[in-house]
Amino acid sequence: MTQHTEIPSDLLPATVRDFLTAHIAYDADTASSFLTEDAVIVDQDQTFRGREVVHAFLRDAGSEFEYTTEQIGARRVDDTHWVVTLRLEGTFPGGIAELDYRFALRGALVAELVIANHTA
Repeated sequence: MTQHTEIPSDLLPATVRDFLTAHIAYDADTASSFLTEDAVIVDQDQTFRGREVVHAFLRDAGSEFEYTTEQIGARRVDDTHWVVTLRLEGTFPGGIAELDYRFALRGALVAELVIANHTA
């Protein structure tokens, strides 16, 4: 049985916190260092596989827009799965988005990240 537990962001695994800090700062090199070699990121139903492809995605994602990012939620699903909800406001179509970043960890690294519209 899966039990969702809301937690303060400082209780997220260091890997998740550090990845998000780097990602929000547009630091694809550092963000990529928190990924497994065979990492997978799914964003807007598009799948990116392997550290090099994922690095390119992290480097280029959203670069055509200006926006701010605020963490508005975080929860532990189980020992290896965590969800962080971010609110983005900016010059992209619609101007506001709430996204769930669903992390799957393998050891101390991110093996999979699914970025999708926030579900209540």
